[in-house]
Amino acid sequence: MSPVRRQREKRMELIHGGDWAGQKERWGNRRIRDFSANVSPLGVPDGVREAICRAAGETDRYPDPLCRKLIQKLSEELSCPEEWIVCGNGAADLIYRLFQAEKPKEVLLTAPAFAEYEQAARLVESRICFYELKEEDQFQIQEDFLGQITPDTDLVFLCEPNNPTGQCTKHSLLTAILERCRECSALLVLDECFLEFLPDRKERTLLPYLGQYPNLVILRAFTKLYAMAGVRLGYCVCSDAKRKERLMESGQPWGVSLLAQEAGVAALFEQAYADRVRKLVEQQRPILVKGLRQAGFTVWEGKANYLLFRSHDATLGKRMEEAGFPMRDCSNYHNLQPGDYRIAVRTEEENRGFLEALFSCQEKKQL
Repeated sequence: MSPVRRQREKRMELIHGGDWAGQKERWGNRRIRDFSANVSPLGVPDGVREAICRAAGETDRYPDPLCRKLIQKLSEELSCPEEWIVCGNGAADLIYRLFQAEKPKEVLLTAPAFAEYEQAARLVESRICFYELKEEDQFQIQEDFLGQITPDTDLVFLCEPNNPTGQCTKHSLLTAILERCRECSALLVLDECFLEFLPDRKERTLLPYLGQYPNLVILRAFTKLYAMAGVRLGYCVCSDAKRKERLMESGQPWGVSLLAQEAGVAALFEQAYADRVRKLVEQQRPILVKGLRQAGFTVWEGKANYLLFRSHDATLGKRMEEAGFPMRDCSNYHNLQPGDYRIAVRTEEENRGFLEALFSCQEKKQL
């Protein structure tokens, strides 16, 4: 393996879960139940799979650079003007395009948070200020966050629910943050990629505030809820026409493939599937919480389709992968430590197998 490839794979392994190709390289055809990636455990919806197959026969054509069909459907679903929506090659693509478009001098991030916010900020040489989420507050943002937003702050990036903690900010505080950002002429980017898993998502979203606050950008993706990680499709919503124009100019014209556009339209018709996923997560998350606590671990019971726990065992991740259950090692997150892991909430059978493997690993360590 070349040094360049080794360095690239090291970076990807450290930053993200879901490295199925690396798992296959290490373990061959052995059955792996991946708890490191927070995607729907029910697989790709049938309607999405069929749409991709139909679209495959049309891939001799360029995709629509304006994503008109998809944006029209999104506009209907979100009850917002089509002119507010920009689609991208996954949420990560839009994160980098946002930073390229805005080039903020000072950015405020929470710690921990999704790693790509910091990576994108560093690419444009932003000065990064971290607000450390505290264990004693269950890793939730507190009122003192408002004081961290100053006239020097150009951009605030929040994840609701937070990744990797799964915690949500109180709605009243979130709207106060939005207002504080406006007072300081700061842009608030709200990553709602996991919000769609929540039963009370409509009460928590800031979508209704977009018209009143042009300094608000909401980011979402099809990756998680619809198990479309390999398709790469995300979108953001913003009422500021000039900001949208800068965002579109910061990316290539054909950034969203024809297959992704058709898959996205089909996914928006899969409401029964989405409801099954939400119901499964709500039923299975407490079971995983109980099992992790029985194993003696500290668990932060978030609201999303994943859980953060502390084991005080930096070797647990390796042993669980050897058992066929990879987890997301969170030791590289700011404000977390070795022995901290994030796991996805999956099917009843998979979760049972995970807990059995976990208890087995614990028993073997004690021998």
